Amino acid sequence: MDQSLLLIINREWTNPFLDYVMAIASSAPLWVPLLVVAGIALFFFGGFRGRSLLITAALCLLVVDGIAVNFGKRLVNRPRPSDVLTEVREPDLARLPKNKPKFLALFSPLEITYSAPGVILPQGRSFPSGHAANNFAFATILALFYRRWGWLCFFPALIVGYSRIYVGAHWPSDILISCLLGSALSLLVITALQSLWKHLGTRYLPTLYAAHPDWIPA
Repeated sequence: MDQSLLLIINREWTNPFLDYVMAIASSAPLWVPLLVVAGIALFFFGGFRGRSLLITAALCLLVVDGIAVNFGKRLVNRPRPSDVLTEVREPDLARLPKNKPKFLALFSPLEITYSAPGVILPQGRSFPSGHAANNFAFATILALFYRRWGWLCFFPALIVGYSRIYVGAHWPSDILISCLLGSALSLLVITALQSLWKHLGTRYLPTLYAAHPDWIPA
């Protein structure tokens, strides 16, 4: 079932427009500058909510990507689809010299390669997916901190997760479990921070705590 769904998404439900969109969604380095700008804006203009969100996101990144994903990859040691299957489509943005910004690849033709196990070098372990886990963790955080519109962030998170199957980087089951893992761990981090804030805020930052008694402002 896992392999069948992968091959349908990767080989059949494709077109040039989706190739381009999914390659962009799957390219983490392309989004880093935008995330840095958003983080700076939250720090200076987001008030207590924005700063507590940044702290939460940083801790989630440490727990989800730095610990859970790395540990899971070593523990499960599952090969990627392109390491075990032939003719897996791998659309990607054009490779640029390291001294050129990644966004310039948007103006170059896509590079579409096909896997040949035993010929190409392994691309790392498949489970869990850092892209899916991190994006769902951040989407969960934003949904809780900005309840009016934050839930919309699950849509780009879903696109990123789907893109990892589309470009042949992960099995569908990798993405499903990784999405649940990212959301669950983010909820654990938020719960821990809420508890710490109640215990430490009253003791060390009483004035700030009086103004903001909840880690996630209502």
